[in-house]
Amino acid sequence: MMSLLINEECIACDACLDECPNDAIEEGDPVYIIDPDRCTECVGSFDEPACIGVCPVEAIGVDPDNIENAVELEAKFKNLHPEE
Repeated sequence: MMSLLINEECIACDACLDECPNDAIEEGDPVYIIDPDRCTECVGSFDEPACIGVCPVEAIGVDPDNIENAVELEAKFKNLHPEE
């Protein structure tokens, strides 16, 4: 497991932007960007990464530079959402 990354196939369609429960996705130039410090692969929110499910061009995959295990992702989620 690791944070996710948007590749050059991104068409900046906005589909993923509102799906992220951690507000980790932002507009970039030319493709959208996922903040690895906020991406938990939706651990703590959904069974699967929400952004991958809505991307019409399959432009979202794993980020090999940000490898994390499930425990680390859960801890990151709890840090981002202390009230839950």
